[in-house]
Amino acid sequence: MSERFIVEGLAGQKKLSGSIAVKGAKNAVVAALPASLLFEDTFTVTNVPAIEDVGTESEILKKLGAEVAQTSPGTYAINTSQVASSDLDDAIARKIRASIVFAGPLLARFGKVSFPHPGGDVIGPRPINLFLDGFKKMGCEVSLENERYAVNAKDGLQGAEFFFMFVSVTGTETLMMAATLAKGKTILKNAAMEPEIAALAEFLNSCGARIRGAGTPTIEIEGGSMLKAQGKELRIVPDRIEAGTFMLLGALAAKELEITDCQPAHCEMLVQLLRESGISIMAEGSRIIVKDGGEALPLNIRTHEYPGFATDLQPPMVVYLTQAAGESTMFETIWGGRLGYTQDLIKMGADITLWNPQQISIKGKTPLRGHELESPDIRAGLAFLLAAAVAEGKSTIGNIYHIDRGYERIEERLQKLGLNIKREQI
Repeated sequence: MSERFIVEGLAGQKKLSGSIAVKGAKNAVVAALPASLLFEDTFTVTNVPAIEDVGTESEILKKLGAEVAQTSPGTYAINTSQVASSDLDDAIARKIRASIVFAGPLLARFGKVSFPHPGGDVIGPRPINLFLDGFKKMGCEVSLENERYAVNAKDGLQGAEFFFMFVSVTGTETLMMAATLAKGKTILKNAAMEPEIAALAEFLNSCGARIRGAGTPTIEIEGGSMLKAQGKELRIVPDRIEAGTFMLLGALAAKELEITDCQPAHCEMLVQLLRESGISIMAEGSRIIVKDGGEALPLNIRTHEYPGFATDLQPPMVVYLTQAAGESTMFETIWGGRLGYTQDLIKMGADITLWNPQQISIKGKTPLRGHELESPDIRAGLAFLLAAAVAEGKSTIGNIYHIDRGYERIEERLQKLGLNIKREQI
């Protein structure tokens, strides 16, 4: 049985108010759970968001033979000592893109791994050549048979120097974890710099890994033996994408919105852009306050790897720009197919011109009208929620499994801010 959201829009009025807390980062936890395979004792992770992707990765671990227990809300204890297989379950692994991250720790631990082409959002081509090239550099043979990849390090995983031809978060995480148990030194160049990577490396180092440079473009890893947590817990960093989405919601539809349990330093690019657009934002400690600053000004934005403007914030930012007075542009540099959702915003009344698969212009301010929508992926689905909140009249958003993959009980949290939204089974 599927579900949908029904939203009664605010017709452009800024009526929302209150406080909303940021949950643990989806993009951090989907790498943290596979990291449990590097440990010989129990691995405990806290501040875990209650999202679908966590459930999917827990299924993958259990299928491999791991013990996965939710010991309290947001806390998971994982023991992989009984894991004997390095073959990822086909059906489960195809559900999410992040399943590829398991390949690194499994290959490091067992010297071999097999997996299907990963699934996930349809937002443009996502080849895995980068991962396979990295594995080959580390001494592996790679074959493809019956739509499954088999990777084998016959002489053991070897340290290597690898240059990423394009910056990849999951690629950096996967090879960094593979190198943690490899023989010798690995150097990753043009690595992703996201704070989630640095936080994971810091924890792994506290448990015996030897990783230097995480959070910079060059990461050096000295391989070693299995890690030991010895009671230490990995706390998932706050979700900067969720924090940014709430900032945009506040700028669109709130008199005043307080965003708590976040790290403003991870959102500096968006804070700066919204201030340039005329939005009043105060960032201090672990909170951000967004206030109604009057008419919003247009912006010209290019997505970029961290610390630039995040591609995952592009869809909600485009919704915001429909309400800015003047012409804005958005150039998507990461995923070629990510602007397809804008056709639905046009049906709601947005004035958007698609110049090519990666560039649009947005003319505002345009009133949006309620519409029937289908969530195409995690971030566009949440952007549709923002558009529905701003629109006049009722909107329905289907296929909300995608939204649940990345945002914990989002409707309950938005209801507390004053938005008329409900979840309905269909």
